[in-house]
Amino acid sequence: MTPMTRQWVEKAEGDFNGVLTLRRSRRRGRYDLVCFHCQQCVEKYLKARLEAENLAVPKLHDLEVLLGLLAQVEPLWMGLRKPLGNSVTMR
Repeated sequence: MTPMTRQWVEKAEGDFNGVLTLRRSRRRGRYDLVCFHCQQCVEKYLKARLEAENLAVPKLHDLEVLLGLLAQVEPLWMGLRKPLGNSVTMR
């Protein structure tokens, strides 16, 4: 694993750990924050995969686009496109 790929993975795992911590919290109203960090985690894992294949890592947050960039190297992941397309993106 390249150092840059490792950095993306570490950042993704940091977001995932944040999700786990927030889910254990007894305070209400954290759903937006949990969803945000879930999206960030997936985005960073997709970018790590792009980096691992020496593909350009764009500065964008659209999970569908990032997934599409991996179509040639991870064709089975394309089954995730429909669920990603159903997600709501606030910009």
